[in-house]
Amino acid sequence: MLFLCNTLIAQVNNISFKEFDLDNGLHVILHQDNSTPIVSVSTMYHVGSKNEEPDKTGFAHFFEHVASRRTKNIPVGGFTEYVSQAGGARNASTNFDRTYYYEILPSNYLEMGLWMESERMLNMIVDSTVVETQREVVKEEKRLRVDNQPYGKLLEEILNRSYKDHPYRWPVIGSMAHLDAASIQDFIDFRDMYYVPNNAVISIAGDIDLNTAESVVRKYFSDIPAGEAIRRVNVVESPQTKEIRDIVYDNVQLPAVIFAYHMPPAGTDDFYALSMLTTLLADGASSRMNKAIVDKKQLAIASAAIPLPLEDPGLFVAFGIANLGINVDDLEMAMQEEIDKVKNEFISDQEFQKIRNQIENDFISSNSMVAGIAESLAEYYLIYQDTNLINTELNKYLAVTRDDIKRVANKYLTNENRVVLHWLPDSSQ
Repeated sequence: MLFLCNTLIAQVNNISFKEFDLDNGLHVILHQDNSTPIVSVSTMYHVGSKNEEPDKTGFAHFFEHVASRRTKNIPVGGFTEYVSQAGGARNASTNFDRTYYYEILPSNYLEMGLWMESERMLNMIVDSTVVETQREVVKEEKRLRVDNQPYGKLLEEILNRSYKDHPYRWPVIGSMAHLDAASIQDFIDFRDMYYVPNNAVISIAGDIDLNTAESVVRKYFSDIPAGEAIRRVNVVESPQTKEIRDIVYDNVQLPAVIFAYHMPPAGTDDFYALSMLTTLLADGASSRMNKAIVDKKQLAIASAAIPLPLEDPGLFVAFGIANLGINVDDLEMAMQEEIDKVKNEFISDQEFQKIRNQIENDFISSNSMVAGIAESLAEYYLIYQDTNLINTELNKYLAVTRDDIKRVANKYLTNENRVVLHWLPDSSQ
Protein backbone atom coordinates (compact mmCIF):
# COMPACT_ATOMS: atom_id res chain seq x y z
CA MET A 1 0.00 0.00 0.00
CA LEU A 2 1.11 3.54 -0.75
CA PHE A 3 -0.20 6.68 0.94
CA LEU A 4 -0.20 9.75 -1.25
CA CYS A 5 -1.83 13.09 -0.38
CA ASN A 6 -4.09 11.35 2.16
CA THR A 7 -5.51 9.13 -0.57
CA LEU A 8 -4.96 5.39 -0.39
CA ILE A 9 -3.78 4.07 -3.73
CA ALA A 10 -4.24 0.35 -4.23
CA GLN A 11 -1.09 -1.52 -5.17
CA VAL A 12 -2.46 -4.69 -6.74
CA ASN A 13 -1.38 -6.64 -9.79
CA ASN A 14 -2.97 -5.40 -13.00
CA ILE A 15 -5.18 -7.85 -14.86
CA SER A 16 -3.99 -7.91 -18.45
CA PHE A 17 -6.44 -8.44 -21.28
CA LYS A 18 -6.79 -8.25 -25.02
CA GLU A 19 -9.98 -6.94 -26.63
CA PHE A 20 -11.17 -6.59 -30.19
CA ASP A 21 -14.35 -6.34 -32.28
CA LEU A 22 -15.58 -8.62 -35.02
CA ASP A 23 -17.11 -7.11 -38.14
CA ASN A 24 -20.60 -8.05 -36.90
CA GLY A 25 -20.13 -5.88 -33.80
CA LEU A 26 -19.34 -8.62 -31.28
CA HIS A 27 -16.88 -7.40 -28.66
CA VAL A 28 -14.35 -9.96 -27.42
CA ILE A 29 -12.19 -9.79 -24.27
CA LEU A 30 -9.43 -12.32 -23.52
CA HIS A 31 -7.48 -12.71 -20.26
CA GLN A 32 -4.67 -15.26 -20.10
CA ASP A 33 -3.83 -16.92 -16.77
CA ASN A 34 -2.04 -20.24 -17.14
CA SER A 35 -1.66 -20.93 -13.42
CA THR A 36 -4.55 -23.44 -13.39
CA PRO A 37 -5.88 -25.55 -16.31
CA ILE A 38 -9.33 -23.93 -16.15
CA VAL A 39 -11.09 -21.49 -18.44
CA SER A 40 -14.25 -19.42 -18.00
CA VAL A 41 -16.16 -18.91 -21.25
CA SER A 42 -18.93 -16.33 -21.00
CA THR A 43 -21.34 -14.21 -22.97
CA MET A 44 -23.02 -11.08 -21.63
CA TYR A 45 -25.95 -9.59 -23.52
CA HIS A 46 -26.90 -5.95 -23.08
CA VAL A 47 -30.49 -6.75 -22.24
CA GLY A 48 -32.20 -6.77 -18.87
CA SER A 49 -35.63 -6.09 -17.47
CA LYS A 50 -35.32 -2.39 -18.31
CA ASN A 51 -35.43 -3.27 -22.02
CA GLU A 52 -38.91 -4.75 -21.71
CA GLU A 53 -42.17 -3.07 -22.60
CA PRO A 54 -44.57 -2.21 -19.73
CA ASP A 55 -47.09 -4.83 -20.87
CA LYS A 56 -44.45 -7.49 -21.63
CA THR A 57 -42.34 -7.72 -18.47
CA GLY A 58 -40.29 -10.73 -17.42
CA PHE A 59 -38.97 -11.44 -20.93
CA ALA A 60 -35.26 -10.92 -20.13
CA HIS A 61 -35.32 -13.34 -17.20
CA PHE A 62 -37.52 -15.75 -19.16
CA PHE A 63 -34.87 -15.90 -21.87
CA GLU A 64 -32.23 -16.81 -19.31
CA HIS A 65 -34.14 -20.13 -19.20
CA VAL A 66 -35.12 -20.39 -22.86
CA ALA A 67 -31.59 -19.69 -24.13
CA SER A 68 -30.22 -22.66 -22.19
CA ARG A 69 -32.93 -25.09 -23.29
CA ARG A 70 -32.38 -26.17 -26.89
CA THR A 71 -30.71 -25.04 -30.11
CA LYS A 72 -30.57 -26.35 -33.63
CA ASN A 73 -27.62 -28.60 -32.70
CA ILE A 74 -27.94 -28.94 -28.91
CA PRO A 75 -30.82 -31.12 -27.64
CA VAL A 76 -32.88 -30.51 -24.51
CA GLY A 77 -30.54 -30.90 -21.54
CA GLY A 78 -27.49 -30.74 -23.77
CA PHE A 79 -25.98 -27.58 -22.27
CA THR A 80 -25.86 -29.17 -18.83
CA GLU A 81 -24.87 -32.62 -20.08
CA TYR A 82 -21.92 -31.45 -22.18
CA VAL A 83 -20.52 -29.29 -19.41
CA SER A 84 -21.02 -31.97 -16.73
CA GLN A 85 -19.34 -34.64 -18.83
CA ALA A 86 -16.36 -32.33 -19.19
CA GLY A 87 -16.20 -31.92 -15.41
CA GLY A 88 -17.23 -28.27 -15.57
CA ALA A 89 -20.00 -26.04 -14.28
CA ARG A 90 -22.38 -23.57 -15.89
CA ASN A 91 -24.89 -20.95 -14.82
CA ALA A 92 -26.65 -17.77 -15.87
CA SER A 93 -28.10 -14.63 -14.31
CA THR A 94 -30.30 -11.71 -15.28
CA ASN A 95 -30.58 -8.27 -13.75
CA PHE A 96 -32.07 -4.93 -14.71
CA ASP A 97 -29.36 -4.16 -17.29
CA ARG A 98 -27.81 -7.37 -18.65
CA THR A 99 -28.09 -11.15 -19.02
CA TYR A 100 -25.03 -13.32 -18.42
CA TYR A 101 -24.16 -16.91 -19.34
CA TYR A 102 -20.96 -18.75 -18.44
CA GLU A 103 -19.26 -22.12 -18.43
CA ILE A 104 -16.25 -23.01 -16.27
CA LEU A 105 -14.38 -25.78 -18.05
CA PRO A 106 -11.06 -27.61 -18.20
CA SER A 107 -9.03 -25.47 -20.57
CA ASN A 108 -8.88 -28.18 -23.26
CA TYR A 109 -12.66 -27.71 -23.64
CA LEU A 110 -12.38 -24.06 -24.68
CA GLU A 111 -13.62 -24.77 -28.21
CA MET A 112 -16.64 -26.68 -26.92
CA GLY A 113 -17.58 -23.75 -24.68
CA LEU A 114 -17.37 -21.29 -27.55
CA TRP A 115 -19.34 -23.59 -29.84
CA MET A 116 -22.11 -23.78 -27.21
CA GLU A 117 -22.21 -19.98 -26.85
CA SER A 118 -22.34 -19.56 -30.63
CA GLU A 119 -25.23 -22.03 -30.74
CA ARG A 120 -27.06 -19.97 -28.14
CA MET A 121 -26.55 -16.81 -30.18
CA LEU A 122 -27.27 -18.17 -33.66
CA ASN A 123 -29.49 -21.24 -33.32
CA MET A 124 -31.63 -20.81 -30.19
CA ILE A 125 -34.97 -22.60 -30.59
CA VAL A 126 -38.06 -20.65 -29.56
CA ASP A 127 -41.16 -22.78 -30.14
CA SER A 128 -44.33 -23.69 -28.27
CA THR A 129 -42.77 -26.66 -26.49
CA VAL A 130 -39.83 -24.65 -25.15
CA VAL A 131 -41.99 -21.67 -24.21
CA GLU A 132 -44.69 -23.65 -22.38
CA THR A 133 -42.12 -25.69 -20.45
CA GLN A 134 -40.16 -22.63 -19.34
CA ARG A 135 -43.31 -20.70 -18.41
CA GLU A 136 -43.96 -23.33 -15.75
CA VAL A 137 -40.33 -23.31 -14.62
CA VAL A 138 -40.37 -19.53 -14.15
CA LYS A 139 -43.70 -19.65 -12.30
CA GLU A 140 -42.30 -22.20 -9.88
CA GLU A 141 -39.18 -20.09 -9.39
CA LYS A 142 -41.34 -17.08 -8.55
CA ARG A 143 -43.38 -19.11 -6.08
CA LEU A 144 -40.25 -20.35 -4.33
CA ARG A 145 -38.14 -17.19 -4.36
CA VAL A 146 -40.74 -14.43 -4.16
CA ASP A 147 -44.27 -15.44 -3.25
CA ASN A 148 -43.41 -17.91 -0.49
CA GLN A 149 -40.40 -16.11 0.95
CA PRO A 150 -40.73 -13.72 3.91
CA TYR A 151 -40.17 -10.19 2.57
CA GLY A 152 -39.84 -11.80 -0.90
CA LYS A 153 -41.68 -8.93 -2.59
CA LEU A 154 -39.66 -6.25 -0.82
CA LEU A 155 -37.75 -5.09 -3.89
CA GLU A 156 -40.87 -5.16 -6.06
CA GLU A 157 -42.76 -2.94 -3.59
CA ILE A 158 -39.81 -0.53 -3.39
CA LEU A 159 -39.40 -0.28 -7.15
CA ASN A 160 -43.00 0.43 -8.05
CA ARG A 161 -43.07 3.35 -5.60
CA SER A 162 -39.58 4.71 -6.33
CA TYR A 163 -39.96 4.84 -10.14
CA LYS A 164 -42.87 6.37 -12.03
CA ASP A 165 -41.33 6.71 -15.52
CA HIS A 166 -38.32 4.41 -15.79
CA PRO A 167 -38.68 0.66 -16.53
CA TYR A 168 -36.75 -0.08 -13.34
CA ARG A 169 -40.21 0.22 -11.78
CA TRP A 170 -40.94 -3.50 -12.29
CA PRO A 171 -38.91 -6.43 -10.89
CA VAL A 172 -36.59 -8.55 -13.00
CA ILE A 173 -38.79 -11.64 -12.75
CA GLY A 174 -41.66 -9.60 -14.19
CA SER A 175 -45.33 -10.47 -14.45
CA MET A 176 -46.51 -14.05 -14.89
CA ALA A 177 -49.68 -12.69 -16.52
CA HIS A 178 -47.54 -10.96 -19.16
CA LEU A 179 -45.63 -14.18 -19.87
CA ASP A 180 -48.90 -16.11 -20.17
CA ALA A 181 -50.36 -13.55 -22.55
CA ALA A 182 -47.33 -13.35 -24.81
CA SER A 183 -47.37 -15.10 -28.16
CA ILE A 184 -44.59 -17.21 -29.63
CA GLN A 185 -43.93 -14.36 -32.06
CA ASP A 186 -43.44 -11.95 -29.14
CA PHE A 187 -40.68 -14.18 -27.81
CA ILE A 188 -39.11 -14.65 -31.24
CA ASP A 189 -39.07 -10.89 -31.75
CA PHE A 190 -37.32 -10.42 -28.39
CA ARG A 191 -34.70 -13.02 -29.29
CA ASP A 192 -34.05 -11.52 -32.70
CA MET A 193 -33.70 -8.02 -31.28
CA TYR A 194 -31.33 -8.68 -28.38
CA TYR A 195 -29.56 -12.03 -28.86
CA VAL A 196 -27.31 -10.69 -31.59
CA PRO A 197 -23.53 -10.21 -31.74
CA ASN A 198 -23.62 -6.40 -31.74
CA ASN A 199 -25.48 -6.54 -28.41
CA ALA A 200 -23.05 -8.94 -26.73
CA VAL A 201 -19.62 -9.37 -25.20
CA ILE A 202 -17.65 -12.62 -25.24
CA SER A 203 -15.31 -12.74 -22.24
CA ILE A 204 -12.80 -15.57 -21.80
CA ALA A 205 -10.46 -15.84 -18.82
CA GLY A 206 -8.06 -18.57 -17.79
CA ASP A 207 -5.64 -21.07 -19.22
CA ILE A 208 -5.60 -19.98 -22.85
CA ASP A 209 -3.22 -18.89 -25.56
CA LEU A 210 -4.41 -15.48 -26.75
CA ASN A 211 -3.85 -16.13 -30.45
CA THR A 212 -5.49 -19.55 -30.34
CA ALA A 213 -8.48 -18.23 -28.40
CA GLU A 214 -8.95 -15.38 -30.86
CA SER A 215 -8.83 -17.82 -33.77
CA VAL A 216 -11.50 -20.04 -32.19
CA VAL A 217 -13.74 -17.05 -31.45
CA ARG A 218 -13.50 -15.92 -35.05
CA LYS A 219 -14.24 -19.47 -36.25
CA TYR A 220 -17.56 -19.69 -34.38
CA PHE A 221 -18.80 -16.10 -34.31
CA SER A 222 -17.58 -14.21 -37.40
CA ASP A 223 -20.39 -15.44 -39.65
CA ILE A 224 -23.25 -14.68 -37.26
CA PRO A 225 -25.18 -11.73 -38.74
CA ALA A 226 -25.51 -8.50 -36.79
CA GLY A 227 -28.85 -7.38 -35.42
CA GLU A 228 -30.59 -4.57 -37.24
CA ALA A 229 -32.76 -2.77 -34.69
CA ILE A 230 -31.75 -3.06 -31.05
CA ARG A 231 -34.19 -1.14 -28.83
CA ARG A 232 -32.43 1.07 -26.29
CA VAL A 233 -33.94 2.76 -23.25
CA ASN A 234 -33.71 6.55 -23.05
CA VAL A 235 -36.16 7.20 -20.21
CA VAL A 236 -35.13 9.78 -17.61
CA GLU A 237 -36.87 9.40 -14.26
CA SER A 238 -38.49 12.59 -13.01
CA PRO A 239 -36.91 13.83 -9.75
CA GLN A 240 -38.78 12.84 -6.62
CA THR A 241 -39.86 15.95 -4.71
CA LYS A 242 -41.61 14.57 -1.63
CA GLU A 243 -41.41 11.58 0.64
CA ILE A 244 -43.53 8.56 -0.30
CA ARG A 245 -44.76 6.57 2.68
CA ASP A 246 -46.77 3.36 2.67
CA ILE A 247 -47.64 0.19 4.58
CA VAL A 248 -47.28 -3.30 3.13
CA TYR A 249 -49.02 -6.25 4.80
CA ASP A 250 -47.42 -9.63 4.27
CA ASN A 251 -47.29 -13.16 5.67
CA VAL A 252 -44.39 -12.42 8.01
CA GLN A 253 -43.93 -12.76 11.76
CA LEU A 254 -41.82 -9.67 12.35
CA PRO A 255 -42.35 -6.16 10.96
CA ALA A 256 -39.67 -4.26 9.08
CA VAL A 257 -38.77 -0.70 8.11
CA ILE A 258 -37.38 0.07 4.65
CA PHE A 259 -35.83 3.28 3.34
CA ALA A 260 -35.12 3.65 -0.40
CA TYR A 261 -33.29 6.76 -1.66
CA HIS A 262 -32.60 7.66 -5.29
CA MET A 263 -28.88 7.61 -6.11
CA PRO A 264 -26.77 8.26 -9.23
CA PRO A 265 -25.75 5.56 -11.74
CA ALA A 266 -22.97 3.08 -11.09
CA GLY A 267 -19.55 4.39 -12.03
CA THR A 268 -20.11 8.00 -10.95
CA ASP A 269 -18.07 9.60 -8.17
CA ASP A 270 -21.08 9.99 -5.90
CA PHE A 271 -22.02 6.36 -6.45
CA TYR A 272 -18.67 5.24 -5.02
CA ALA A 273 -19.11 7.50 -2.00
CA LEU A 274 -22.63 6.20 -1.37
CA SER A 275 -21.46 2.61 -1.73
CA MET A 276 -18.86 3.22 0.95
CA LEU A 277 -21.58 4.73 3.10
CA THR A 278 -23.62 1.52 2.88
CA THR A 279 -20.52 -0.35 4.05
CA LEU A 280 -20.21 2.01 7.01
CA LEU A 281 -23.87 1.67 7.95
CA ALA A 282 -24.57 -2.01 7.60
CA ASP A 283 -21.74 -4.22 6.30
CA GLY A 284 -20.92 -6.70 9.03
CA ALA A 285 -21.36 -7.10 12.76
CA SER A 286 -19.31 -3.99 13.57
CA SER A 287 -21.26 -1.68 11.24
CA ARG A 288 -23.06 1.29 12.74
CA MET A 289 -26.65 0.14 12.29
CA ASN A 290 -25.89 -3.34 13.51
CA LYS A 291 -24.15 -2.11 16.65
CA ALA A 292 -26.81 0.51 17.39
CA ILE A 293 -30.16 -1.07 16.58
CA VAL A 294 -29.32 -4.78 16.82
CA ASP A 295 -26.74 -5.08 19.60
CA LYS A 296 -27.14 -2.03 21.81
CA LYS A 297 -30.84 -1.12 21.61
CA GLN A 298 -32.03 -4.59 20.51
CA LEU A 299 -34.73 -3.05 18.35
CA ALA A 300 -33.94 -5.27 15.36
CA ILE A 301 -32.80 -8.80 14.66
CA ALA A 302 -31.10 -7.73 11.41
CA SER A 303 -30.18 -4.63 9.44
CA ALA A 304 -28.73 -3.94 6.02
CA ALA A 305 -27.87 -1.14 3.62
CA ILE A 306 -27.45 -1.96 -0.06
CA PRO A 307 -26.61 0.14 -3.12
CA LEU A 308 -28.28 -1.00 -6.33
CA PRO A 309 -25.52 -0.46 -8.91
CA LEU A 310 -27.53 0.21 -12.05
CA GLU A 311 -26.68 1.57 -15.48
CA ASP A 312 -29.21 4.36 -14.98
CA PRO A 313 -29.81 6.04 -11.59
CA GLY A 314 -30.44 3.39 -8.95
CA LEU A 315 -31.41 3.14 -5.30
CA PHE A 316 -29.74 3.24 -1.89
CA VAL A 317 -31.78 0.81 0.25
CA ALA A 318 -31.59 0.48 4.04
CA PHE A 319 -33.80 -1.77 6.14
CA GLY A 320 -34.21 -3.25 9.57
CA ILE A 321 -36.28 -6.27 10.69
CA ALA A 322 -37.81 -5.53 14.07
CA ASN A 323 -37.27 -7.59 17.17
CA LEU A 324 -40.25 -9.32 18.74
CA GLY A 325 -42.62 -6.80 20.30
CA ILE A 326 -40.86 -3.73 18.88
CA ASN A 327 -42.94 -0.95 17.36
CA VAL A 328 -41.90 -0.02 13.83
CA ASP A 329 -42.00 3.69 14.68
CA ASP A 330 -39.30 3.14 17.31
CA LEU A 331 -37.21 1.15 14.83
CA GLU A 332 -37.58 3.82 12.16
CA MET A 333 -36.51 6.52 14.61
CA ALA A 334 -33.39 4.54 15.55
CA MET A 335 -32.49 3.96 11.90
CA GLN A 336 -32.98 7.66 11.18
CA GLU A 337 -30.66 8.55 14.05
CA GLU A 338 -27.84 6.59 12.43
CA ILE A 339 -28.43 8.29 9.08
CA ASP A 340 -28.53 11.71 10.76
CA LYS A 341 -25.18 11.02 12.42
CA VAL A 342 -23.39 10.55 9.10
CA LYS A 343 -25.07 13.70 7.81
CA ASN A 344 -24.03 15.81 10.80
CA GLU A 345 -20.68 14.35 11.89
CA PHE A 346 -17.49 13.27 10.13
CA ILE A 347 -16.73 9.59 10.56
CA SER A 348 -13.61 8.81 12.57
CA ASP A 349 -10.28 8.04 10.93
CA GLN A 350 -10.46 4.53 12.36
CA GLU A 351 -13.90 3.84 10.86
CA PHE A 352 -12.83 5.38 7.58
CA GLN A 353 -9.78 3.12 7.38
CA LYS A 354 -11.89 0.08 8.25
CA ILE A 355 -14.42 0.59 5.45
CA ARG A 356 -11.64 1.21 2.93
CA ASN A 357 -10.06 -2.07 4.00
CA GLN A 358 -13.43 -3.82 3.59
CA ILE A 359 -13.93 -2.35 0.12
CA GLU A 360 -10.44 -3.36 -0.94
CA ASN A 361 -10.83 -6.90 0.40
CA ASP A 362 -14.20 -7.36 -1.33
CA PHE A 363 -12.88 -5.99 -4.62
CA ILE A 364 -9.78 -8.17 -4.68
CA SER A 365 -11.75 -11.26 -3.63
CA SER A 366 -14.27 -10.78 -6.45
CA ASN A 367 -11.44 -10.89 -9.01
CA SER A 368 -9.39 -13.66 -7.42
CA MET A 369 -10.70 -16.42 -9.71
CA VAL A 370 -11.04 -16.64 -13.49
CA ALA A 371 -14.85 -16.79 -13.33
CA GLY A 372 -14.98 -13.49 -11.45
CA ILE A 373 -12.46 -11.90 -13.81
CA ALA A 374 -14.44 -12.94 -16.91
CA GLU A 375 -17.64 -11.47 -15.52
CA SER A 376 -15.98 -8.24 -14.36
CA LEU A 377 -14.30 -7.68 -17.72
CA ALA A 378 -17.59 -8.16 -19.57
CA GLU A 379 -19.59 -5.92 -17.25
CA TYR A 380 -17.02 -3.12 -17.20
CA TYR A 381 -17.12 -2.97 -20.98
CA LEU A 382 -20.87 -3.44 -21.41
CA ILE A 383 -22.17 -1.16 -18.65
CA TYR A 384 -19.33 1.31 -18.10
CA GLN A 385 -17.70 1.33 -21.57
CA ASP A 386 -14.31 0.96 -19.86
CA THR A 387 -12.87 -2.55 -19.64
CA ASN A 388 -9.80 -1.29 -17.77
CA LEU A 389 -11.96 -0.39 -14.77
CA ILE A 390 -11.02 -3.85 -13.57
CA ASN A 391 -7.64 -2.27 -12.82
CA THR A 392 -8.71 1.24 -11.83
CA GLU A 393 -12.10 1.06 -10.11
CA LEU A 394 -10.65 0.21 -6.69
CA ASN A 395 -8.77 3.50 -6.73
CA LYS A 396 -12.06 5.29 -7.41
CA TYR A 397 -13.40 3.86 -4.16
CA LEU A 398 -10.22 4.64 -2.29
CA ALA A 399 -10.19 8.23 -3.58
CA VAL A 400 -13.43 8.89 -1.66
CA THR A 401 -12.82 11.15 1.34
CA ARG A 402 -14.57 11.59 4.66
CA ASP A 403 -15.86 14.89 3.29
CA ASP A 404 -17.38 13.04 0.33
CA ILE A 405 -19.24 10.60 2.56
CA LYS A 406 -20.74 13.39 4.65
CA ARG A 407 -21.56 15.40 1.51
CA VAL A 408 -23.42 12.59 -0.31
CA ALA A 409 -25.31 11.67 2.86
CA ASN A 410 -26.67 15.22 2.99
CA LYS A 411 -27.29 15.41 -0.75
CA TYR A 412 -29.13 12.11 -1.29
CA LEU A 413 -30.37 10.79 2.07
CA THR A 414 -33.14 13.35 2.37
CA ASN A 415 -36.79 12.78 3.24
CA GLU A 416 -38.06 14.20 -0.06
CA ASN A 417 -35.80 11.79 -1.98
CA ARG A 418 -37.01 8.59 -0.40
CA VAL A 419 -39.66 5.92 -0.10
CA VAL A 420 -40.45 4.65 3.41
CA LEU A 421 -42.23 1.33 3.84
CA HIS A 422 -43.51 -0.24 7.04
CA TRP A 423 -43.69 -3.97 6.36
CA LEU A 424 -46.25 -5.43 8.72
CA PRO A 425 -47.64 -8.92 9.45
CA ASP A 426 -51.05 -9.70 7.94
CA SER A 427 -52.35 -10.23 11.46
CA SER A 428 -51.82 -6.56 12.31
CA GLN A 429 -54.38 -5.32 9.78
